[in-house]
Amino acid sequence: MEKFPLGRTYCSRRDKEGAERVKTGKILWLAAWLAAFLLWPGPPQELAMTGGATTVELEEGEPPLVALTFDDGPRNSTTGRLLDGLALREVPATFFLVGNRIEGSEELIRRMAADGHQIGIHTFEHVVVSDLSRKDFDLQVGKTRALLAEILGDGEFWLRPPYGLFDSSVRKWADCPIILWSVDPEDWKDKDVDRIVAAVVEHVKDGDIILMHDIFDTSVDAALRVVDNLLSEGYCFVTVEQLMEERQVEPAEGTVFRALPPKGEDGKSSGS
Repeated sequence: MEKFPLGRTYCSRRDKEGAERVKTGKILWLAAWLAAFLLWPGPPQELAMTGGATTVELEEGEPPLVALTFDDGPRNSTTGRLLDGLALREVPATFFLVGNRIEGSEELIRRMAADGHQIGIHTFEHVVVSDLSRKDFDLQVGKTRALLAEILGDGEFWLRPPYGLFDSSVRKWADCPIILWSVDPEDWKDKDVDRIVAAVVEHVKDGDIILMHDIFDTSVDAALRVVDNLLSEGYCFVTVEQLMEERQVEPAEGTVFRALPPKGEDGKSSGS
């Protein structure tokens, strides 16, 4: 798979164009200052910066990264509309699917993979995995993994345990990283789009993993508004796997990840 099939392409293009605007702005500012120095009768005054080339401020270096993730799908109507919106914005996401909702959505899941999204497991029946025997755990996780492999071929399908609940047995049996989250707008609670958007954009940081759900129309509306807001702030959207690659973190089996901030910042970038 290409390392950044969607989001990185957009972010790289944005960074390049932004750098050119900043460079142009600096040249225009220097030219205006020099003209004022040569022509102004007295000490040059501070110049007001106007125009498109001089109103863009971008920090140098890599853009902040964020992983947008969705639980509880697929649901053809809402997940399909979400995929349309993400494709339009060239943004990848990570989907943790419930196994008993896969039948009838095979083409939708193939589209997810083809569009560059990461696909993971959210058990077969959305159950608390920390309460399960090994046999029942294998039915919930292993059966879902097998269904995804039938549709997509062999691959790594990481686990997000429902409700974020796990124990030492889950870590031992998972056979993959365990992906939690660092930003949860509780989009299922009141389905208030404005509140959901604010709960994300006012708290998100570089390296965060955002939890949302693709089975509610209001969550789809909120998610696309979140994407638009964060893109305008210079964020680059990546899958969870891509976030680990960028942060040079090994996706070790049984390791729990909540966020992957840049090295040197407080957080659980190395997992726990």
